[in-house]
Amino acid sequence: MEVIAIKNKDQIAKMKKNLRSSSMRDYGMFVIGINIGLRISDLVTLKFSDLYEDGKIKDVLYIKDKKTKNNKSKRLSIVTINSSAKAIIKEYKSSITNFDYDQYLFQSRKGLNEPISERSAWRILNTAGKQVGIKHIGTHSMRKTFGYWIYKKTKDIALVQKMLNHKSSADTLRYIGITQDDMTRAVKNLNL
Repeated sequence: MEVIAIKNKDQIAKMKKNLRSSSMRDYGMFVIGINIGLRISDLVTLKFSDLYEDGKIKDVLYIKDKKTKNNKSKRLSIVTINSSAKAIIKEYKSSITNFDYDQYLFQSRKGLNEPISERSAWRILNTAGKQVGIKHIGTHSMRKTFGYWIYKKTKDIALVQKMLNHKSSADTLRYIGITQDDMTRAVKNLNL
């Protein structure tokens, strides 16, 4: 099953509300995920110490890409932490008893200092999505949603392509869910 980008801001708000009511960790994972666009494998392995420097949240993270499809060489990604992500990081941090900078941002509930598993993260998002009427949602939906909304805001597919480390703009358009129907509708509404 192919997961999708969440293209409706009301659905994003419903997801946030649903996740916040169940768990600050799960809410934080979703909000940070859709705002910084990391792959789930990179997101779940973040520690607070990766995000903080001298008691302040960093403006950027440097992440060594783990995915190397088609022999792409691993590259260093510079990931901007925007104000929405910073706000939830601060709020989430303040909600943790016995806080330690060395703990994982999205810690497993098993009690050990281990990150949440990618499978558990998928289950959390998929369940929350179904509860608010979104089908075909999973962990990859966060990254796709990030790419979709960056594209909607900038209309710069080359920028999104570079941010997501895609080979072509066609791959990026397909990935974020821009369809031929979307393009046809845009042209029909142009009317210069």
